[in-house]
Amino acid sequence: MFDYGNRTYIMGILNVTPDSFSDGGNFNKIDVAIKHARKMIEDGADIIDIGGESTRPGHKYVEADEEIERVIPVIKELKKEINVPISVDTYKASVAEEALKLGVEMINDVWGLKRDKDMAKTIAKYDAHVCIMHNQDGTHYDKDIMESMKESLKESIDMALEAGVKNEKIVLDPGIGFGKTFEQNLEVLRRLNELNDLGYPVLLGTSRKSVIGNVLNVEPKERLEGTIATTVLGVRDGVDIVRVHDVKENLKAAKMADAIYRK
Repeated sequence: MFDYGNRTYIMGILNVTPDSFSDGGNFNKIDVAIKHARKMIEDGADIIDIGGESTRPGHKYVEADEEIERVIPVIKELKKEINVPISVDTYKASVAEEALKLGVEMINDVWGLKRDKDMAKTIAKYDAHVCIMHNQDGTHYDKDIMESMKESLKESIDMALEAGVKNEKIVLDPGIGFGKTFEQNLEVLRRLNELNDLGYPVLLGTSRKSVIGNVLNVEPKERLEGTIATTVLGVRDGVDIVRVHDVKENLKAAKMADAIYRK
């Protein structure tokens, strides 16, 4: 799907939920969602990531049927209108299957294939790409956090490969804001380059998150500069994809960082 290593790819976030932490309710009407996706593509997004269930802290669980009702109409319309790949942000195999039937290229699983036992084989069935995110219940780690994360990610990678997902279609996400305290999030960001040891492309999703809000003491939509800082440092540390709300600004920052750090 992408030629990793040559430049940083931009994943534009399209939340079709009423309660996402940053833009909940803004894009949950089909025509508005399509318009926003088009704008992100005009601004330079390489892939659109559609989410039908908020994963913010304290979010309300959404049944698979409702999640399908939210994302599938948007996917159908986008597939008619755009020519960039689509990712769906879900940890439910039944939602993934309905999306993959429509030609979605990637499943972005915030539970790293571990929450739904059918997810890995569903992705393999459609020969799709997968973003495997590190996540866990609670914030306790028995050992060094990066070593623990790498072990957990390896377990997810093994699940994917055993189910038949192609090795070259796996991307890893450190899961900033998931199963980590504020201090732990900063430590992971400080040590991002250690994920390169696993040998897979890395996606970084920090956009407007609380780790930035806690440092800058600002509301989600005021966190652009903090997000850009993490984008630039992510590129330095070998990140291949950044998942962002503000496409144009992060693309410019990533291009500059690419010119400095990629040879």
